[in-house]
This record gives sequence, structure tokens and C-alpha cells, in this order.
Amino acid sequence: MTALGFLYPGHFAEDDYPRIEQLLGSDIRVDLVHTEIGEDALRVEALRGTGSAERLGAGMERLRLAGVETVVWACTGGGFVHGWQGAQDQVRTLARLAGMPASSTSFGFVHAAHELGVRRVAVGATYPEEITALFVEFLRAGGLEVTGTRSSGVGTAAEVAGWGEEDVLTLARAADDADAEAVLLPDTALHTAAHLGLLEKSLSKPVLTANQVTVWEGLRLADRRVNAPELGALFTREPIVQV
Repeated sequence: MTALGFLYPGHFAEDDYPRIEQLLGSDIRVDLVHTEIGEDALRVEALRGTGSAERLGAGMERLRLAGVETVVWACTGGGFVHGWQGAQDQVRTLARLAGMPASSTSFGFVHAAHELGVRRVAVGATYPEEITALFVEFLRAGGLEVTGTRSSGVGTAAEVAGWGEEDVLTLARAADDADAEAVLLPDTALHTAAHLGLLEKSLSKPVLTANQVTVWEGLRLADRRVNAPELGALFTREPIVQV
């Protein structure tokens, strides 16, 4: 049994995680603890507060009791708004608090793109443009080229959580670019786990979504590779461990 730990801010699209756990198989356990978000606003200062050391530490105290092997901060915006170095400092703090390997969704996107062997990506964000620009800057610091972006200008995670399949598909199609080798949808408040097959079929290329990438990053930290094609191209990479 591989036990993966996640710190997820608030209550928005957390039902993606048991869905992903079911698709991964019986020897992967996904443990999720909700952290306090403070103000639900897709603004820089609010997002920085969401990922403060105090909030992560409080969540880690609860998660440690679950006996997990790795921990991922499951909030893209709460990571990349600190910049590349700041996000690294955040993860180091989390690893020290947890006493185990740690990462964040923001770094998960960079690692996942490299895993797929893609360098040119398009971004479809629910965020306002200024927040999307910070994500683009983070990706570039991670060695990726961003060929195009689409910002929906949503102001709160609560609004994003209400989006359905057609909304997600519309965003991905609008973001797609002919030069992009993959499309990234960065918001962990967006329900995407049930739509990955449709997204990749519609765009004819890999699609990386926040909650999908978050769980994959936890598996990467645990040195696990799982073949789960319903979770997209990211979960069909060699070496395969079939469960």
C-alpha cells in the first residue's frame, strides 16, 4: 500500500480525489486534509495567505496521523504566486514540517510536462489575467515555453467549483494552440477528473489538469508509476506498474 497525503484548501473540487483513487487501484491510498483558505479570492495577496506556513503546518498536523509517505500542497495558485524561489522555499518548509518528501501542484505541472517530453504548452486558466501571467512566468522558470494563454477572469474558487463538463471543455479548446504540445488547466478548484478522456480526445494532445497532476506528483515522490489510462496520457507512461 502506498499512502499519499494532500493538503487541499477549502472545499471546492475535492471529490476529484476519491475518483482518482478509485481509478488508480486498490494499493494506492489518497488521504486529503482541508486547510483554511482565509479569503476566497483569486488575488495575489489572498493566494499567498492561503499557502502560509501557519496554515500548511496546521493541516500537516492532522495529515501526519494518517500515516502518509508523501505530501503535496494541492493548490496551484497558492504556490506559483510566490515565484519559483518562493515556491521552493514553501515546499522545503512543508517537507520540514512533514518529515517526508513534499511538493506542490505548481511544481507538479512542470515535472509532469517533462515526464511527457513536452516543452511547448498552452494554458487555460480560470484566473484573472494577472494571476495567469504569474503562472506563465513560473512555467518559464521551469524550462517550459508557453505558446498561448486563455484567462476566464473568475474571481473566486467557489465559482470555479460550479463549472461543468462543457465549461471545462470550452476553456481547454479556447486555450489550445497549434504550436502547443499539451494544454494545462491549473486550478485545483476545477472539477476535471471525470473529463480527462474527453479533453484529450477533443484536443488530440495531452491535457494536464491540477488535481490529476497533484496526485501524479504524490506518486512521483513515492517513486510509483501507475498505468491508469482514464486519467490521461500522463498515466500511461513507462515503466508501467499495473494494479
